[in-house]
Amino acid sequence: MKKIIKNPILLITLSMAVFGTIAPFVRKTGLASGEVALYRAILASILIAVFLLVTKQKIPFKDFKKATLPLLIFSGAAMAFNWIFLFEAYKYTTVSVATLSYYFAPVIVTVACPILFKEKIGLKGWICFLGSTLGIVLITGIGELSGAKSHLIGILFGLCAAALYATVVLLNKFIREVDGIHRTFLQFVSAIIVLIPYVVLTSGINVSGMNSKGMICLVTVGVVHTGITYCMYFTSLKNLPGQKAAILSYIDPLVAVIISITVLKESITPMQVLGGVLILGFTLWNEIKFVKK
Repeated sequence: MKKIIKNPILLITLSMAVFGTIAPFVRKTGLASGEVALYRAILASILIAVFLLVTKQKIPFKDFKKATLPLLIFSGAAMAFNWIFLFEAYKYTTVSVATLSYYFAPVIVTVACPILFKEKIGLKGWICFLGSTLGIVLITGIGELSGAKSHLIGILFGLCAAALYATVVLLNKFIREVDGIHRTFLQFVSAIIVLIPYVVLTSGINVSGMNSKGMICLVTVGVVHTGITYCMYFTSLKNLPGQKAAILSYIDPLVAVIISITVLKESITPMQVLGGVLILGFTLWNEIKFVKK
């Protein structure tokens, strides 16, 4: 166990693999997506708070600028609804297609950066954008799967989740005083504040009616897939180059696709496989930077 904790590559590989298994547990809770997102944020916040206390990491509130707190709240709200849309995508389409749609987020960030930060998109960036977009078109698979309308709704939910995750990434570029797990903890707390009235006004609180299986799945999503995994992820990032971490993050969608096909027995067409390869391949290529010696 000590070897895993001291090895950042093993740590981030394990955390990404765990992230990729979340979909079946979310489905088994039997709760509305908003309520699952709320309990996920609550359980993860408690666990991360304990982790920060044990490791004696203080949040640098004194270094906050005036705009930092509103940005944290807004990014926390975006994170919360990002989860909701992703969980809704799992209900309408296969886990593999929902996950691949969600991984369009880096492409959205690439296109938004020139507008927000006046960064230029080079030839490589445009090639990656067009290649990933073609991948999205291919995974729609209209007419190839039964229930095409439901399938398309799932893809739209996945793309909405991707857009919201891209929003979180872009907002984090403005939040410079808070890094890593401190920022994530505050975003989780913000998500709780936003989700409580949303859940009360929509699905209501139904956790008391859950069976033991659903309760175990819910606790697993909050504690294992979020709390423990985020702690592992940010612990590994401290000792791992950014590019290597970006490459290893693609273990998440690969595991999700494998789970979808082998465990959940969900179908995937050759065209959708090709679409997935295009999305993951081009987004990965876009993140890899070659250094000339």
